[in-house]
Amino acid sequence: MVFESTHPLVKHKLSLMRSVDTKPKKFRELIREVAMLLCYEATADLKTAEIEIKTPMGTATGRDLSEKIGLIPILRAGLGMVDGIWEMMPGAEVWHIGLYRDEETLQPVSYYNKLPTFPTVQVCLVLDPMLATGGSAIATVDILKRWGAKRIKFVGLLAAPEGIAALQKAHPDVPIHIAQIDSHLNDIGFIVPGLGDAGDRQFGTG
Repeated sequence: MVFESTHPLVKHKLSLMRSVDTKPKKFRELIREVAMLLCYEATADLKTAEIEIKTPMGTATGRDLSEKIGLIPILRAGLGMVDGIWEMMPGAEVWHIGLYRDEETLQPVSYYNKLPTFPTVQVCLVLDPMLATGGSAIATVDILKRWGAKRIKFVGLLAAPEGIAALQKAHPDVPIHIAQIDSHLNDIGFIVPGLGDAGDRQFGTG
């Protein structure tokens, strides 16, 4: 399933991020804010358990999260999405997977993996601003499934139809939560119209 956000705040902030005039500091603020909004949508089906709460006026019946959440940012661009989601779910665990795209083959190359030996969470959110060719997302989900993860979701800012198709073909059980679906990939694997290189724009290295 693909869930493209229709939230006005998501669309507004994404438009600001696209602009060539947006500087790294503002870009980082926006990516944090959009990630927070996308997290709200992507976690709507989390399981909860009924609890009783003592209030100043008596007791109330409430709900408590019954699933542990893991955030898996794909380095380095995914790092900018962590803080916003962490504000929403401060108890979430964060595990890093490092992949880079070979600029000649456009295939992902793994260089870093800090997952524990056995799964410690019930739901994994894979974080990457751009779902372009889909290679990094597919490789990350492959790693998580080999690790033993049962519920995995992808959360990103922009996606190309090519990347969506590739991820769905490889992992049809992984929902895709995205701020917007763009037109296509260009001949060097960048999303058009896109917003450029999300990592470079966050860290001022472009």
